[in-house]
Amino acid sequence: MPSTPTNVLQIVQTYQKAELAWLLNSFVGISMSNKKFKDFNTTAPSNLGDTVTFDTTPRFTSYNGLVITQQPSVQRVQSLVCSQASNVSAGYTDQQFIFNVREYMDRFGMAAMKELGSKIEADILKNFVSGVTVNDPQAATFGATQYKSGPFRFYGDGITPINSFTQLAQSVANFEDFGAATHKMMAILPVANIPAIVGSGLNQFAMDRNNELASSWMLGRFANSDWYESNLLPVHVSGAVAEAAAPANVLTVVSTNDPTGQNVTSITFSTDASVGNSADAIKAGDLFQFNDGVSGKPNMRFLTFIGHQPCQQPVQFRAIADAVSSGNSVTVQLQTINDVGLVSAANQNQNLNNAIQAGMTVTPVPSHRAGILMSGDQFYLAMPRLPDESPYTTVTSIDEDSGASIRHYFGSQFGLNNRAYVRDCIWGSTLVAENSLRYCFPL
Repeated sequence: MPSTPTNVLQIVQTYQKAELAWLLNSFVGISMSNKKFKDFNTTAPSNLGDTVTFDTTPRFTSYNGLVITQQPSVQRVQSLVCSQASNVSAGYTDQQFIFNVREYMDRFGMAAMKELGSKIEADILKNFVSGVTVNDPQAATFGATQYKSGPFRFYGDGITPINSFTQLAQSVANFEDFGAATHKMMAILPVANIPAIVGSGLNQFAMDRNNELASSWMLGRFANSDWYESNLLPVHVSGAVAEAAAPANVLTVVSTNDPTGQNVTSITFSTDASVGNSADAIKAGDLFQFNDGVSGKPNMRFLTFIGHQPCQQPVQFRAIADAVSSGNSVTVQLQTINDVGLVSAANQNQNLNNAIQAGMTVTPVPSHRAGILMSGDQFYLAMPRLPDESPYTTVTSIDEDSGASIRHYFGSQFGLNNRAYVRDCIWGSTLVAENSLRYCFPL
């Protein structure tokens, strides 16, 4: 006859598998992210700080004629770090656990997964506004210093509403014009903005009525992309420069850290006197776009990611660090594809049609709620298996398809009528920059 602990273990395993399935199917970010690192998740217990590295799209450049010019084959890599942890715990007396809790464990489990899932979901969606600094192991050889996950391109100015099919179609066209991966294109939009978009296209962008309630974040397919909604998309709070009223928010290029234009990672701008000396002039995640029509200056356009040919997209970039303005000047640390200003025909990472020049101007985007358009299945999530919480009874359930896991452990305090029950997990996420675009919805 099986002992009581064995029965409890079997019950916990049943609860846990059901809770894990609910977690993986009820949040769009968790559901749609690429959880390809199954071996990393399941081969051995992991802890906070554990890292896995993956490669991104290699890049080359071409030369005229038949005389060859050898170029290095550079493996571009990005890392995913398990940097987050969270738990939901509850305490019971023995009497409560024996006579009440077991009867309602499925309901308690559902409530716990809603709370834990919301925490994970909100965290991984922050990739859409602020990425993680990733050291590049090839830096010493090829000169790159770091990558920054998350979008540097964007659609919307943070002021004009995004509320029509025409705008969504234009955003997809802009995305494809640059040359991002075109397979597995998907977008996530703020749930409160969906009705206006649906209204602009009658019922074309309606929910699939056959989806279950747990997948109510699923919307229709449009412009070669799958569309989803979320109520947990992040808000980016911009710095004082972006929040200033026009024309005070327009910045004028003074200089770059590399006048040759080969490795520009920061630009110094002059600011309007009204901005003054501000400790919050620039916030990490602020977005900027070069302006057209500046007298005596060429219009700045991106080169296509593959092929290095001018496209129709204005040059955009994202600040990767906070910056202080002083003496009507501010220096913005930035990261786009690799570096801004790479115009040499012999450079694999060239991305601009002209070098950045003093006198050019940029306009920032004010505070906004972020949506996302991405492709190539390059929004990564890892949820590795945690070790047993000895000496307490521990059960860890791992999803066979994705490798995602949650841990349950429980036990009693010696000599006290108190039994604790804990659900916890660790995770890490990252988003490849060149295959993503941020939507800027006005607040």
